[in-house]
Amino acid sequence: MAKKQSAEGAEPKPAEGAAEAKEAKPEPKEGKKPKAPKAPKPEPPAAAEASAAEEAPKTAAAPKPAAAAGEPGKKKKRAGVAPSRGKKLRNQLKNTWQKIKKEGAMALPKAVTLLKQSKRVKFDETVEIHMSLGVDTTQSDQLVRGTVPLPHGVGKTVRVVVFCQGDNVGKAKEAGADFAGSDDLIDKIQKQGWLEFDVALATQDLMGKVSRLGKTLGPRGLMPTPKAGTVITGDVAQAVKDFKAGKVEYRTDKGGNVHAGVGKMSFEEDKIAANVTAFVDAIKAAKPTGIKGNYVKSITLSSTMGPGITLAM
Repeated sequence: MAKKQSAEGAEPKPAEGAAEAKEAKPEPKEGKKPKAPKAPKPEPPAAAEASAAEEAPKTAAAPKPAAAAGEPGKKKKRAGVAPSRGKKLRNQLKNTWQKIKKEGAMALPKAVTLLKQSKRVKFDETVEIHMSLGVDTTQSDQLVRGTVPLPHGVGKTVRVVVFCQGDNVGKAKEAGADFAGSDDLIDKIQKQGWLEFDVALATQDLMGKVSRLGKTLGPRGLMPTPKAGTVITGDVAQAVKDFKAGKVEYRTDKGGNVHAGVGKMSFEEDKIAANVTAFVDAIKAAKPTGIKGNYVKSITLSSTMGPGITLAM
């Protein structure tokens, strides 16, 4: 029993004074003064203004009413926006559009005269023709593509390169080709990336070598193809003369439309009319056999900066 009592007595008992000490708060010593609270750091000017604005009464800064949709307000300037048109130009365009709308579809000679009268820029504009065709471009047999020689040319210098060999090199240069050759021109295009020409022609016997240029010439629309008439199967000299004189290539886009330049505004009216007639006749002659219904939906004549005039042809 004594041992048990001694073991129990060995256990520590919490002192009464310690419990009272925990409950009692420590009092500052007489010799030391309590530390004063630290002064807040000065806020930066931006933070001070923000806090002042929050503390300000709501009535001091009443929100401005939003501008109505029809009321004029300040608009942000957008990059690349053309300047506003002057009063004289606005009136000229308005009168031209009213005249075109009043006339409706008109004959070719009258349309050419009106187009030349509506000229308002200083440079020599290109006369363009746009035709909407009733074809389904998803069908390969309804794609309209080819070339047409214009009787009076397109009004610009066309640089022609001919891939040929033997006697055809001399014939091509005599007919007016800017460049003619075979392996030397192919290597120049492959190694140096030379593309200083507008039309590329090739004879049938060289298409095996020229096909290596497909990745370079294809994306630029310069690759010779039989459908475009740029693969020569007949007389080399005649093919070069046709393209130098102004042989235009046409092809339907995804919407079934055909676009081409048929001259310059500086051309005489009868020359423009002759080029337009030749182009329209070529498109009509290239009508696919599977077309049913209206083949030519509309024909529009315009210039680079001029209005579009609907033709009745």
